[in-house]
Amino acid sequence: MTALSFTAMPTADAETIWNGGNDAYGHSPETMISDGPGHPCRHCLKNIDSGDALYVFAYRPFPQLQPYAETGPVFLHQKRCERYEAEEVLPPVLTTSPNFILRGYGANDRIVYGTGAVTEVADIPAYATELLRRPEVAYVHVRSARNNCYQCRIDG
Repeated sequence: MTALSFTAMPTADAETIWNGGNDAYGHSPETMISDGPGHPCRHCLKNIDSGDALYVFAYRPFPQLQPYAETGPVFLHQKRCERYEAEEVLPPVLTTSPNFILRGYGANDRIVYGTGAVTEVADIPAYATELLRRPEVAYVHVRSARNNCYQCRIDG
């Protein structure tokens, strides 16, 4: 089996927001208070606890604008947090739902058609490994199966 790396939002992207910068649409992030489960931080890949302040903002996990560069809402702890760094370990946010969408992308950052699938949590490592063995797949996105929100990236 290919060694998998679950990759969180880069710290530089989180720092932009923490330092008062704008989101992918050029807007200031909104501030909210978490009411519990359902607010996964894309930097530490943990759920934001009830009562904790968070930012919600438009995020584009792609290096440049292009037709497949999806942009959507994500959450970030308002208080700085440590970036998720564990490898080959399912991040805590991927245990909060029964399933997620996994989708492969090519080195050109475009969707590789036919790779998207709603995947049960227990099957994420196996399906990601299967996708990453395909020569046309450079990396995999994990997205919410209910709202299509970006969760993290998987590299092999």
